[in-house]
Amino acid sequence: MLRFYVILFKNKEKKKIIKKFVTFEKANLYFDKLIYLSKDIIFDVKFENGRECEFELGLVEVGTSNKQTPIYVTDELGRNIKVKLLDDGFSLIKISKYKQEESIFDISKNKKITINKFISSYLRTDNLKVISVLNNKIVVQSDEKINIFSMKSENECIRLINDLSKHFFLTKRTDCLFIDDISTPQKKYLIKLLSEYGFSKKILYRKFTTYPRSK
Repeated sequence: MLRFYVILFKNKEKKKIIKKFVTFEKANLYFDKLIYLSKDIIFDVKFENGRECEFELGLVEVGTSNKQTPIYVTDELGRNIKVKLLDDGFSLIKISKYKQEESIFDISKNKKITINKFISSYLRTDNLKVISVLNNKIVVQSDEKINIFSMKSENECIRLINDLSKHFFLTKRTDCLFIDDISTPQKKYLIKLLSEYGFSKKILYRKFTTYPRSK
């Protein structure tokens, strides 16, 4: 019988069951591995469908164990809140904050890619790159080549620029210049440059994402 579930929670509510296990030992190892890998995520999901969100990973048992200790989480006011599951017949063994990796839309390839894929494909260490913000787009200039990527909003683009800048500083990479200037003159310069390069002004002026919402 599959007694132990690793569950993803969004804003304190169950979002989906990630995996089921027969034994606690295997479930616990898998849970700890996901939490460990989560810590290395450079840019995590903060918004879905226009609303702010936070994620947690829970280890849940079918039925109630007599040895179970109540689980508490700390809210934004510093208060300890006892966690309760809405589903009858389930008991929560432990829960931890969890970073779920955000994606970016590669306009030239018409698909979403992870931030790690974005770095490995477009921010390689072999030359100087300039990364800028234009509305809800990230613009990457590398030698004579330009690529643009779409995100949910301009604020998300700025957040990505800041997180990438911190990551590159910590890893001692100096081959990227990050520009978070969103002033009108900077936008006019980028629109002129990109339109001359062949990008549609309709895309460049767009301020919100057009790829499918995350479920």
